[in-house]
Amino acid sequence: MTNTAPTTDLDRAVGFTIPARHTRGRVTRLGPALDEILAAHAYPPVIERLLAEALTLAALLGSTLKDAQGQLTLQAQTQGGIVNLLVCDYKNGDLRGYVQFDSLRLSQLGKNPSLFALFNKGHLAVTFDQPATNERYQGIVPLDTASLAEAAQSYFLQSEQIPTVVRLGAQRDKTSGQWVAGGLFLQHLPEGEAGRERLHARMDHPEWEHVEALGMTMGVDELADPAIPLESLVWRLFNEEEEVRILSDSTLANNCRCDGDYITQVLSKFPEEERAEMADENGVITVDCAFCSSKFSIHLSDFVPPAL
Repeated sequence: MTNTAPTTDLDRAVGFTIPARHTRGRVTRLGPALDEILAAHAYPPVIERLLAEALTLAALLGSTLKDAQGQLTLQAQTQGGIVNLLVCDYKNGDLRGYVQFDSLRLSQLGKNPSLFALFNKGHLAVTFDQPATNERYQGIVPLDTASLAEAAQSYFLQSEQIPTVVRLGAQRDKTSGQWVAGGLFLQHLPEGEAGRERLHARMDHPEWEHVEALGMTMGVDELADPAIPLESLVWRLFNEEEEVRILSDSTLANNCRCDGDYITQVLSKFPEEERAEMADENGVITVDCAFCSSKFSIHLSDFVPPAL
């Protein structure tokens, strides 16, 4: 394995396999793209860290999609939780996300509330959309674990019966003060990566126990250190393996994909009377994008009456 990664390694995801261990993996790190997403909102640090980890998870899972137009969506909802909605998605390297929460109740918690304190009785929905094959798959897992990473591990164990390790970490860079987040994703595929059944994967397989033990040693300081190339993280963990294959990498970016024309098309489906109720005294409908906080002003005069 050769190291060709940049000195400062940010906004990138790299895949790898360990053939002798029947393991596939992914490492990622977010920097400027993450800062741009967080900068669109005045989130408190607790919510910033939560969304940073969720976006890192989206990058890890989404970058495994083979369909360039495929989309991975993570949506966490709760019953009576301080965080009532968290949404983020990945599509062809583009990331976006936002959080809705009760700021008053959040202010009454300490600096490091548990996942349960934030979500109460919540669940995480993981949705894979693959237009090329017209397939859509969704799995749901309770948010009853200590961390978002553990919830993701439970999802793969319950939904796909695949032993999985997920490590997520986010911290502010000591020099710039900006958020940096990183993640590690490992899976044991005893029958190979493609084209064969994997339902009999064993959690106690010796191959997997070895990989799992190594993966769990990866800490936040390493994952979120932009000075450590992603390939070097893989090397640190698995340098004693006989072969580690580095796969193609993915570039990550903040791209909300909100569009004024699309919003106009959606509004055009409402009856004229309802659009009039949405508009202000100047005949303007203002639509806010929850993801990037962009505002779109749509004039009632922009809607063309249907032909008689």
